[in-house]
Amino acid sequence: MDSQQFRECGKAAIDLLADYVDNIRNRDVLPDVQPGYLLKSLPENAPENPEDWKNVFKDFTDTILPGVTSWQSPRFHAYYPTGTSFPSVIGSLLSDGLGVVGLTWMASPACTELEVVTMNWLGKMLGLPEEFLNCSSGPGGGIIQGSASEATLVGLLVAKNKTIRRLKETNPSLDEDVIKSKLMAYSSDQCNSSVEKAGVLGSMKMRLLKSDSNGRLRGETLKKAFEEDKAQGLIPCYVVANLGTTGTCAFDALDELGPLCQEEKAWLHVDAAYAGSAFICPEYRHLMNGVEYADSFDVNAHKWLLVNFDCSAMWVKNGYDLINAFDVQRIYLDDIKSEIKIPDYRHWQMPLGRRFRALKLWMVMKMYGAEGLRSHIRNHIALAQHFAKLVKKDKRFIIEPEPAMGLVCFRLEGGDNITKQLLDNLNEKKKVFMVAGKYRNRFVIRFVVCSRITTTEDIEFSWNIIKEETDLICTENIHMKPQTIPTIDHLETISLNEKSK
Repeated sequence: MDSQQFRECGKAAIDLLADYVDNIRNRDVLPDVQPGYLLKSLPENAPENPEDWKNVFKDFTDTILPGVTSWQSPRFHAYYPTGTSFPSVIGSLLSDGLGVVGLTWMASPACTELEVVTMNWLGKMLGLPEEFLNCSSGPGGGIIQGSASEATLVGLLVAKNKTIRRLKETNPSLDEDVIKSKLMAYSSDQCNSSVEKAGVLGSMKMRLLKSDSNGRLRGETLKKAFEEDKAQGLIPCYVVANLGTTGTCAFDALDELGPLCQEEKAWLHVDAAYAGSAFICPEYRHLMNGVEYADSFDVNAHKWLLVNFDCSAMWVKNGYDLINAFDVQRIYLDDIKSEIKIPDYRHWQMPLGRRFRALKLWMVMKMYGAEGLRSHIRNHIALAQHFAKLVKKDKRFIIEPEPAMGLVCFRLEGGDNITKQLLDNLNEKKKVFMVAGKYRNRFVIRFVVCSRITTTEDIEFSWNIIKEETDLICTENIHMKPQTIPTIDHLETISLNEKSK
């Protein structure tokens, strides 16, 4: 493909994507395909000779597009939002076109410095303490990781390294392997699967502590866990607090957990992957009371801030903690020395190379502005509240817990089996898409406002589909008495597969 063909193909791609968004309401949310459909449709071997881009585009529209789940549909209510917007797409296009790999400052100065700028902008918009920002006088700063999963693992590895160094400074004779075997990590039993996975990948035992009746991890629970483990000779090392749990969007008591972590010198990481974006709105910042105790804080801009995956914004109070954990030198990585505070991001992450991800974040922040992004968040929350009002008018439904952010969890009064049947039937018909959750041992359906183009009419469309399917199910189960259905204990839990994590 030469530059002229690239121009033609690129324009066709832009037109295709614009048409896809404009007409997305005409598509089912879930594709009507069976497992293996694409494996059977495409040749077993790569083509020997180049193909014209027009033929490739025809293959895309005929075979690949029919198997795509419409994540950006206003009738997609599963998991959590995966951000996208035209400015972000343009930013990604420019990043891919430039093709830089920002492994050092010299490898692409703009790649590093724009990331510093945008992370400072976003940190200020969220209301983070100044010590988390690169523009502060301290060693703090922000970095774009690939996902909240990466940020959680980075935090765990840094906490492990810092704890080992601290203990060996006090007692150099201590065996490092023995210390590692005693380190403990903690989080809520409502945490995302990626938190538990970080413990697996980082070879650290992790306790998932029981949340309270509202799905929150409280200080007294963490304190008891610390005391129990210390009595057995174990060492509290790493705590992940959840600000917006995956299942019900509950907020751990950060102001209670923080002082305990500070007292034990345990690294406190805040996973605010979805709900943290709402902190750009001042009226929601009370939900992160206690953030001053955190050592690291992460929010997925690629969820609710209209930035395409991947763009997970992570801030740390002390960048030297990351450098001490990840610094591996090679002569070909020598960089310039500067009196200006510029982070060497290769020491702040697991990969060596990094894409120019700050471009898409910069594009979105420039073209929407802080107020435009606040309006987007507030609109989604208002739409969720509108859906909740519709559900509450129908006596067959129960909403619990109370709606949080853009999430509403609901169930049928008839019990878990009939609620599960409703969800299965809805997803089978592919007009709307939702997934299950669990609240107080009951099966609930999670309804999330996800698409940036969702309107009140879209919410009412989805509600009418839900109500019509409920009418059919209740007619079939007319003799079913409320609360006589077995609880979720005997049901297989449907996991929330957050690939945007």
